[in-house]
Amino acid sequence: MFPAALHETSEHATLRQQARRFAREHIAPFAYAWDEAEAFPRELYTQLADSGLLGLAYPEAYGGGGGDLSHALACAEELVVHGTNVGVVVGLGSHGIALPPILAFGTDEQKARFVRPVLRGDAVAALAITEPGCGSDVASITTRAERDGQHYLVTGAKTFITSGTRANFVTTAVRTGGPGHGGISLLVIESGTPGFAVSKKLKKTGWWASDTAELTFDRCRVPVANLIGAENEGFLAIVKNFVAERLALASNCVAIGTLALAEAARYTRERTAFGRTIDGFQVTRHKLADMATRLAAARALTSEVLVRHLRGEATPSQAAMAKNAASDMCTFVCDSAVQLFGGYGYMRETVVERLYRDARLFPIGGGTREIMNEIISKTERYDG
Repeated sequence: MFPAALHETSEHATLRQQARRFAREHIAPFAYAWDEAEAFPRELYTQLADSGLLGLAYPEAYGGGGGDLSHALACAEELVVHGTNVGVVVGLGSHGIALPPILAFGTDEQKARFVRPVLRGDAVAALAITEPGCGSDVASITTRAERDGQHYLVTGAKTFITSGTRANFVTTAVRTGGPGHGGISLLVIESGTPGFAVSKKLKKTGWWASDTAELTFDRCRVPVANLIGAENEGFLAIVKNFVAERLALASNCVAIGTLALAEAARYTRERTAFGRTIDGFQVTRHKLADMATRLAAARALTSEVLVRHLRGEATPSQAAMAKNAASDMCTFVCDSAVQLFGGYGYMRETVVERLYRDARLFPIGGGTREIMNEIISKTERYDG
């Protein structure tokens, strides 16, 4: 429907074709069953890695494809649009927020030990920031890591952790110092470490195929060698992650909107009422036009901020704007798609019903819509 984004090259086009084939062969035929099962097979990580699509945005020195965020987002978009299961793609991509702090601040030994196995598809990585007592207020985390010789003793809990039940390790925000952002560090906590437990697999409104967990740490003994960067400087690594994470969420919304619009347009061409297909009614055509317009606007803003990010120019407020605009669009387009499907749009076997549920997370995850507005209002000037 839309031409390639201005920043995309023939390399992106080839990548999109490859991701499209993978999605149609390995995800789409099982999308509904995996959603109902609330899980997808572990071997899908290895299959994606073998296809060269798992580590696109990571250095070749650690087994990646040597690309950048634009390559990873182009791939994810195709996997969503042609795989039709958001939860699967989100689960496959949880390393996208777990590995960057290790790559940016970790030692060569840490990168080899943690990054390489993930990009081979041999290990699953998750990021653990959010706690039961604090959501978007990252500086208020209370999970404590007390130094004990060459180890930290970690006590606390994390929640809403994507891939938390199957992760081989979790990049975890802990408090090693005083209150506020200045006392936060990042530790890699490996599964199987005594005192580390998956206390609950969480049931969600959407993203059913991705596992989401609550984790607990009871004097969990973690080697000091697993500290990422300097002690008490983890907040910087967390914040550094936010622009890319929010751009990824905005891009996910664009992919979902693209799929929802395509499904709605197809259905209105096929469904008949009062002697004609329902796309023959002006009210239907205008609804589709509104959906397409909002989608195009969200795609354009997300693409612009992505280009700025690739140049090192994107600001947190610009990423927040893209996330808000894209999540607003996604909510509107998915709701409109369900409405166009009528009663069938309310049935679980239809793709738009699944997308409608999946879309609800985006104004919440990665920082709520309200927090995004706070970031924008604090940093943007409105005087032209």
